[in-house]
Amino acid sequence: MLFDRILSRMIRRGTLTVRYPDGSRRVYRGATDGPLGNPSAGLDIRTPRAERRLVTNPGLAFGEGYMDGELLPLDCGLYEVTDLLALNLMQFGHPGEHLMEKLRWLRRRFDQLNPAGRSRRNVAHHYDLNGRLYALFLDRDRQYSCAYFPTGQETLEEAQEAKKRHIAAKLHLDRPGLEVLDIGCGWGGMALHLAREHGARVTGITLSTEQLEAARARAAEAGLSGQVRFELMDYRDWSRPVDRIVSVGMFEHVGIDHYRTFFRRIHAALKPQGVALVHAIGRSDGPGSTNPWLSKYIFPGGYSPALSEVLPHVEKAGLWTTDIEILRLHYAQTIAHWRRRFAANRDAIQSLYDERFCRMFEFYLVGSELAFRRMGHMNWQIQMTRDVAALPLTRDYIHQAEARGPCPLDPHQEAEVLGSPTL
Repeated sequence: MLFDRILSRMIRRGTLTVRYPDGSRRVYRGATDGPLGNPSAGLDIRTPRAERRLVTNPGLAFGEGYMDGELLPLDCGLYEVTDLLALNLMQFGHPGEHLMEKLRWLRRRFDQLNPAGRSRRNVAHHYDLNGRLYALFLDRDRQYSCAYFPTGQETLEEAQEAKKRHIAAKLHLDRPGLEVLDIGCGWGGMALHLAREHGARVTGITLSTEQLEAARARAAEAGLSGQVRFELMDYRDWSRPVDRIVSVGMFEHVGIDHYRTFFRRIHAALKPQGVALVHAIGRSDGPGSTNPWLSKYIFPGGYSPALSEVLPHVEKAGLWTTDIEILRLHYAQTIAHWRRRFAANRDAIQSLYDERFCRMFEFYLVGSELAFRRMGHMNWQIQMTRDVAALPLTRDYIHQAEARGPCPLDPHQEAEVLGSPTL
């Protein structure tokens, strides 16, 4: 069996037990010493078709096989078997996956071509799902991006609040009434935070109709409709300069063909003394391609870039890179919280969709967490300005702003902000 020979060479860490479609079992043993100890897991391959596909295109076949019930964990959970396979795949490789990665590299510019119409369809594929789904595994504010864990012991709610404070501090919101553009605003949590806690006037733009409706309803419920507005708009259509720009978890959907346009739009949309902060998923091991299963089922047109693919476009746009921070395991911890909440609410989620959808989402969450633990993924935050003197000389202002908390408003300032026309 070809897959048997592949596993015999690939499994060099831990122990993997495989039950093949004919009922036979094979145990593959790798090293049991070292910092990882002796991780063990099992895989039940239920059909010959699934076995064949694991040879030729494992990046797609493993997720589809689990969704269809043709590949199942054996005497363990999905996380354990995926972790063991990912650990060995990243270190020792798989000949079929190596070939498919080369093919994905050759066509990645086509796969990431995201003109406005295609971008809207890609966003709708994932973000226009039933809104109740996200409420069942995200935090109360529905922050669908990497949280920030200063100590690692925070609850999900605490870590997401810390993320918003951290980003707000980097935006240097030193006075009320600043105009902020939130590109890819999600369900509006960041925009509402900046308005409520810092007196900013915010426009959030999104391509998701579901998120747009929810964000507008939240602004009205919070009494902030006069200070925050949300629009269904592509970032390429924004035409007016503002004081601050923030974008959290949206850049992964831009596509490498459009980085030049994105950062030129950032430059054009910033006032001379403006500040921009972009927060996105990246990869530490250089340029690559998107996992085919993730691209097909979760984020069509999506890609998490290496900084080496991003920074040249920042420079060519005439922007100063004034700060870069790498968040390594913060997203892994975030997704671990999401996985636990998804599992706790699985029955309710299944009532919204079906068993295959639940398996798809489980595989997505497991694979995403392991991307940060085993596969070199991380989050980066790039702060940018047009003017070299737009920010204080040292980073102390960031920590001071986080420690100080919200920007206080006196009654006169509050009346001015709330009485200002919407953007």
